[in-house]
Amino acid sequence: MVSKTEEFIELERTWASPNYTPIPVVLSKGEGVYVYDVEGKRYLDCLSAYSAVNQGHCHPKIVEAAEKQLHTLTLTSRAFFNDKLGSFLKRLCEYAGYEMACPMNTGAEAVETGIKVARRWGYRIKGVEKDKAEIIVCENNFHGRTTTIVGFSSDPETYGDFGPATPGFIKIPYGDIEALKNAITPNTVAFLVEPIQGEAGVIVPPEGYLKQAAEICKENNVLLIADEIQTGFGRTGKPFCFMHDDIKPDIVLVGKALGGGIMPISATLGSREIMSVLTSGSHGSTFGGNPLACAVGTAAIDVIEEEKLAERAAELGEYFLGKLQTLPKHVVKEVRGKGLLLAIEFTEEAGKAKPYVLAMKERGLLAKQTHETTIRFAPPLIITKEQIDWAFSVIEEAIKNTAPNWN
Repeated sequence: MVSKTEEFIELERTWASPNYTPIPVVLSKGEGVYVYDVEGKRYLDCLSAYSAVNQGHCHPKIVEAAEKQLHTLTLTSRAFFNDKLGSFLKRLCEYAGYEMACPMNTGAEAVETGIKVARRWGYRIKGVEKDKAEIIVCENNFHGRTTTIVGFSSDPETYGDFGPATPGFIKIPYGDIEALKNAITPNTVAFLVEPIQGEAGVIVPPEGYLKQAAEICKENNVLLIADEIQTGFGRTGKPFCFMHDDIKPDIVLVGKALGGGIMPISATLGSREIMSVLTSGSHGSTFGGNPLACAVGTAAIDVIEEEKLAERAAELGEYFLGKLQTLPKHVVKEVRGKGLLLAIEFTEEAGKAKPYVLAMKERGLLAKQTHETTIRFAPPLIITKEQIDWAFSVIEEAIKNTAPNWN
């Protein structure tokens, strides 16, 4: 007899394009830090939909905001004003410390918006010659999957056979401040960087890297664009990861947790001067800034502040990191991260990460491997110390029973 799990997996494999290889579990319910599969088994979620569920699954306040707005007005397009957008963007800008924002839907759209803003700023304000603008990016970056963005990826799985690549992007090694200095030319309009490279395996740059990058950008009249789509809204122990370096990027890209796990919401934030280069007709989105998104986004920010989730991530992230660092060094090559964005990388002798992920799944913990030898742990920020203790016991047991060289 075919199980419910097998039935749903087969349906998806038949009708969905094969652009993902999910962990073989079929989820049907989420509550707090937990998700449940169609067989009724409970799992501790240590992925948080790639940090989109910082507030926990189906947070009552965010769900209530969505339900209330669903009964009044959900979509107007930007052809008309609505009574939610202005107050939402004010809330978002004041939370992040910026003057103006352009609302979009997905993280990739926020990145594309940032690219367009930077180029137009370069031509209209900096005075770069038409169609000569350059944006510096980092190797092993992940900023999304649109055609332009994958064109400056260094991962063949991401860009393979999607060319020709959009010109105007210069790749440099991540964390290398001298490489940044050397890459800047009179045509450089921006440096686009992740404060921590999430998809690359939670790669944390050297201490002070972002601060130095900000200084170099300012000296050369280059915009610093921080992609905080995965690291924002408390994930690393501050409202935004750039705040650890006490800097203020010229442009900040946000998404994921801004939607509170309810719907896709993103935005590009900056000063009034920078964001005002987007004029009527130059950029937009039918769904960007819709009233439902505004209600959800406002509630999502409220929850992060009211429940002090950034502070929780700082305290519990340090605790979780300390636990992971006790794993045997001949099995786990490195433990790294900041706040509740953590990763373990296995040694060559220990092998690839996926068998460990599957072993954790069998024991009731969901995580996901990245770049074959690394597992990222990013639970909802509402997780408790006791739940972290349980998670670590599962991680330790799964590794112990899977590693060929535990003893």
